[in-house]
Amino acid sequence: MYASLCKYLRPFLLVVVAPLLVVACNRIDLAYRNLDVLVPWSLNDYLSMNRQQKTWLNQQLKQQLAWHCRTQLPEYLNWIDDVRQMVTNDQVTDQQLQLRTQEAKQAIAQVAEQITPSAAQLLRGMDDEQVREMREAFASDISKRQARFVKTPLAEQIEARAARMEKRLTPWLGELSAQQQSRIQAWSQGLGEQNRLWIANRANWQAHLSAAMDQRTRDTFEPRLKQLLKNRESLWTPEYRQAYQRTEQQARKLLVDLMAQSSTQQRQHLDQKLTQVRKDLSELKCLKG
Repeated sequence: MYASLCKYLRPFLLVVVAPLLVVACNRIDLAYRNLDVLVPWSLNDYLSMNRQQKTWLNQQLKQQLAWHCRTQLPEYLNWIDDVRQMVTNDQVTDQQLQLRTQEAKQAIAQVAEQITPSAAQLLRGMDDEQVREMREAFASDISKRQARFVKTPLAEQIEARAARMEKRLTPWLGELSAQQQSRIQAWSQGLGEQNRLWIANRANWQAHLSAAMDQRTRDTFEPRLKQLLKNRESLWTPEYRQAYQRTEQQARKLLVDLMAQSSTQQRQHLDQKLTQVRKDLSELKCLKG
């Protein structure tokens, strides 16, 4: 079931939601690039766990994914239907996208609420050496991202960002027109140094988690972890917070414009992709049992 969930949720929710929430890319990444990343099972990439921890983690992951499939996926099917109707009725407007975006954020918050107790239990069991390894891995993560996304000329950042967006959109719309490619380029240009703000905010979140780990044996740890997972915006850097609303608006406007520029063939292609994703999700075993 885990493989099926990730197979269908990764491309759909990343590609369809991400253009609406470019400014919140680390939040959407946390939630849907890999479903298991939302449960901070991504910490598996940042520290070494012993056999007992891995066994416990695998069991928890199965339980959380079963809960998610059973209780959350039916809402995603409704969400896909709403997106399809939006496209079919030529109603891809800023107002409609804001509504779909808010629904996506609420879905993320529900999952964060669900997994916080298990996440707290896992993290409380980490010893000092594992926490040290985690911090070193965090530092390496930021260093690599800075090298890739920040320490390159701004013009290259803009080109690469536009290329990434085109790569995400092409499977859903088909081949993009020259007009659409130009619009994406203008969108990327308008974001300027967004890469720097995003990575600085990511490093800030990691620093808050590291600080919380020093207090992991206290009663205040779980509420603090809940803030880190569910109320991430409360911990944003001031600079990132200031840029958020403007960048989210730009992302919605990009999608509105791209759909306005889309051909009949592209809209049909998108509807077919959405239909197939809905079919695949509806056939998951947990929704039939």
